Amino acid sequence: MAALGIVLHLGLLAWNVFAICQNLLVSRSDPFLGHSSYGGRWKFLTFLNQVIQTTFFGVCLLCDLLQLCLSNRNRFCSFLTRVKDCVFAALAFPIGAFVFTSFWSIYAYNRELVYPKEMDKVFAQWLNHAMHTLVFPVILIELFACPHQYPSKKNGLAFLAVFGISYVSWVHWVHYASDIWAYPILAKLDAVGKLVFFAASFLIVFTFYLLGEWLTRLRWGSGRPAGKKKRKNKSN
Repeated sequence: MAALGIVLHLGLLAWNVFAICQNLLVSRSDPFLGHSSYGGRWKFLTFLNQVIQTTFFGVCLLCDLLQLCLSNRNRFCSFLTRVKDCVFAALAFPIGAFVFTSFWSIYAYNRELVYPKEMDKVFAQWLNHAMHTLVFPVILIELFACPHQYPSKKNGLAFLAVFGISYVSWVHWVHYASDIWAYPILAKLDAVGKLVFFAASFLIVFTFYLLGEWLTRLRWGSGRPAGKKKRKNKSN
């Protein structure tokens, strides 16, 4: 299993690194992109998601290599596996699914609100799909190919909520500091509209967390780690 995981995660890591590098190679001189403005690419959820996915698959590959060389019971290996599973559950799957769904939903309604037509002159179509389309099938492949132990629902959703609140705060700080909204749709909304938009976004991303948990249980079952089972048996 570890050997197959190495092949899968090496390929997915290489793809994500390539996509990020191509993103970074896009001209920084075009002010329309906002990459050279306050916050740079880090104000865009799409780019943050690329970083999350790349980091996640890097951790996955490291876990696979450690499992091949060391015992699964190795303390560091166990810790890294828990980190990997937490990142998958609380960030990689829900954020990846949200980027895919929200981008293409808004794009279908009015692309100028999220990806103005001028962007086509700078970003190749394949790179647009690498950033906004392939992220979802790739993370689905990971879900169905490799087992992940979800944290408690309370901890997982809390982790996701902290990330979401941090990002929304960052977006508002960027606007406060530079009078720039990361996405054109935010400039079109009043205060109430923004509140509804962000509330709906949180609801959707939380739903994706629950979907990932459900699909994981459907594919791999709901068994708990052996350590927890043993502790429960001892207590009986």
